[in-house]
Amino acid sequence: MDLMERALEFEQRKQTFITTSDRIEASREVKALILDLNEIYKQTKETEIMDLMKRLTVIKQKIEKRLKGRQPSV
Repeated sequence: MDLMERALEFEQRKQTFITTSDRIEASREVKALILDLNEIYKQTKETEIMDLMKRLTVIKQKIEKRLKGRQPSV
């Protein structure tokens, strides 16, 4: 399963994105992986796939939080 290998490789990759464009690219990549895994999960209902999607979602949320930056206080 090539998609699972790509997702696991992304998860194991060092998550230091120096530039904003690196973060945007990583966010798009992980989003695509999650959506593709979801299509497979709909058919197979494997818990392993769901666990992987959850872990990737946490990584995606961290990347997007960093992209948004600090919100000005009112």
